[in-house]
Amino acid sequence: MNRAEFIELVEKGPLLLDGAMGSNLILAGMPRGVCSEQWALEHPQVVEDLQRAYMEAGSQAVYAPTFMANRISMENMGLADQVEHFNREIPKISRRAVGDRILVAGDMTTCGKMLEPKGPVSYNDLFYAYAQQVRYLAEAGVDFIIAETLLYEEEALVLLDAAASVTDLAVCCSFTVEADGTLPFGGNVIDAVVNAEAMGAAAAGINCSMGPDQALAVVTNMSERLTIPVIAKLNAGMPEISETGEAVYSMNEEKFAYYMEKLLRAGASVVGGCCGTTPAYIAKLHEVVKKFSR
Repeated sequence: MNRAEFIELVEKGPLLLDGAMGSNLILAGMPRGVCSEQWALEHPQVVEDLQRAYMEAGSQAVYAPTFMANRISMENMGLADQVEHFNREIPKISRRAVGDRILVAGDMTTCGKMLEPKGPVSYNDLFYAYAQQVRYLAEAGVDFIIAETLLYEEEALVLLDAAASVTDLAVCCSFTVEADGTLPFGGNVIDAVVNAEAMGAAAAGINCSMGPDQALAVVTNMSERLTIPVIAKLNAGMPEISETGEAVYSMNEEKFAYYMEKLLRAGASVVGGCCGTTPAYIAKLHEVVKKFSR
């Protein structure tokens, strides 16, 4: 699916994404601190069951859990030699789960490091790492690319440049932000999404960060500035850490859907859940999304 096809799809009505992957893998037994991509490959049935449940709840797209499978991040884990394997094999798990009934996105994220001169990563190294991952995901047969939880504008622009060099698949970008739109590594999300659109993003917006109750102003501002679809894929509220060290999210399914409806009315058109959300959250959100379908 190329950029024009992705935008045309969303014009027919909001695109409902899936919910959380990482927090649900932890609930299913994944230890903290391990490589989630490696764990997913070692426990494919957990991923299949979760993604099939998202589809049955109403998701129109699921994210193949290739989140950190770029060379720079994998070098930090001593798994740089597994980049091709992860990006070619993990999407097969998602495809087995949902077949061709809904879309499968190749999932990417930040490498967690600033570009030179503010940080240790050169433009060429970041470009190569992203181009490599996109190429493998495209060859694995994903329907589009999602770059999520990005920390600053420049990495999104490098990623879009890198993706365009190896594929014509639609590439969507979403950033993690503070409630005022500030990006973790500096700058603001409004400038970031506007420039991402100019660089060819098929959709842009926010994910993770916070609950939908805190995101109204940011989503409203993005929808006023963008001509491409606006992404809102947010947490089940803000977490509290339990005595056992577990993150407990503050928002139940009904409250999550209630605030997500406000974001849809503010202009969000690619929506889903992030940390703390489950298929039950997506089922409630699906009820809301149907109100906006054409």
